Amino acid sequence: MVKRNHKYQSGEGAQYMTRKAAMRKLQLSMQDFRRLCILKGIYPREPKHRVIAQRGSTDIKILYHRKDITFLLHEPIVWTLRDRKIFNRRIAHARAKGNNLLKNVRMANYPEIKLDHIIKERFPTFIDAIKELDDCMTLLFLFSTFPAMKVVTREITSLARRLTIEFMHYVIASKALRKVFVSIKGYYFQAEIKGELVTWIVPHYYPFQPQRKEYVDFKIMKSFADFFTVMAGFVNYRLYNSINMVYPPQFSVSIDSDESRSNEETFVSERIAALNMDLLRSDRQGAEEEDEEIDLKLLDNDKDSEQVRKMHEEALSLNKLKNLFKGLKFFINREVPREPLVFIIRCFGGRVSWDKHLFVGSTFDETDETITHQIVDRPSLSNQYISRDYVQPQWIFDSVNQRKLLPTNNYFIGAVLPPHLSPFNRDDAIYVPPEEAAMQAGDEFEKQERAEGISDDEDEDFGMEEARKQVQLDYALVKAFREEKAEALNSGDPKEAEAEEQEDDDDQ
Repeated sequence: MVKRNHKYQSGEGAQYMTRKAAMRKLQLSMQDFRRLCILKGIYPREPKHRVIAQRGSTDIKILYHRKDITFLLHEPIVWTLRDRKIFNRRIAHARAKGNNLLKNVRMANYPEIKLDHIIKERFPTFIDAIKELDDCMTLLFLFSTFPAMKVVTREITSLARRLTIEFMHYVIASKALRKVFVSIKGYYFQAEIKGELVTWIVPHYYPFQPQRKEYVDFKIMKSFADFFTVMAGFVNYRLYNSINMVYPPQFSVSIDSDESRSNEETFVSERIAALNMDLLRSDRQGAEEEDEEIDLKLLDNDKDSEQVRKMHEEALSLNKLKNLFKGLKFFINREVPREPLVFIIRCFGGRVSWDKHLFVGSTFDETDETITHQIVDRPSLSNQYISRDYVQPQWIFDSVNQRKLLPTNNYFIGAVLPPHLSPFNRDDAIYVPPEEAAMQAGDEFEKQERAEGISDDEDEDFGMEEARKQVQLDYALVKAFREEKAEALNSGDPKEAEAEEQEDDDDQ
């Protein structure tokens, strides 16, 4: 007899599970279940036929794949979360009895969640972790600006700040920054790391304004922050080793002062946060630059292919971009945001400093005569040096996006700035801003002029070649005429000789 198939025992009715049923199966609370799903990367699913997936119910419910929930049953963190529930109950019991000694013992033995195996599980290769670095760095830069709160503690914000500073030092050392942009949301940065484009946002530095619980759930954000801090630690370690830099960061030169001897940890951390000093490298320094030079030489050998020619032009443009500010010295006024500009200038080979009373890490004063540019964001300035250019901060961003040093006359103090165009526009975009269209037309005109200049040179060379050939032809004709005349005289023909003599007399 054939076994009877019951309703909702196969198909979509058996593939999905509601959140309430999943929590009951895992024996976890709502908070622990959300945290576990965030750490493991499990998200709700949208079925094709919701009524069938909900077994006939017409209500809108949160559904998960049954296989995902079964996968969570074998996670060791589930047991740690259950142990934490027991410890919370025991700590509350000791606090109610007033037994502080027992409470401190319980808190010292509080179970710790380890996420190392989850990082390896979600990112089998290092490139997979690089691809997910966008959200990681965006959240860590956001948490680094938070003050100490009840949910987001000082330890989390300090760790996020340290990891982001380490990441920026790597981008500076490897010269991986490609695009920058400023918007009302913050500063957009895009770097090329191991062949992958990583884009993150750094928020503007405004005073923190508390948000209502209905708008922002910091408990969920803290779960993401716990995962991303562990992930960023692994990624930074691998990135530093890839360019032969010592991790954790150390200075390449020793710094001795009274402050460093009294509180060395604070002194070093502040100067690392200044982003204005080179970090310690291993012996194999400069290997990456040598490899890049070898690649360019290999491309020089074969320029016949159109693809190879484009690759060669892109490589030359990229090398020029990496040294865009090389040999330039910048001084930042106190009203200008220091950290984003220092990060950008250092990424492209420039030297930068600021008021030594404003922040540590200043390398030269404002009175230095070798300063080439001073970044100012005020309508006027009382004391000015004729040996330097005074520009607004937008000049730095636009020069990087255009991959060349733009004229400074459009960015002087008090000047009306040109539109700040986004470098993240797609080639197939339907709408192109008029300013960007004009800029693209200008670039095409320059390319056309260069091409016409080359063609004009070729035409001049062709004309000189034709003139040389004509001179040779005339010389050959004159030589042939003289040979014929000599033969006629030698042959003794009187008529031809008289004709030749008559022509000579006429010429005279």
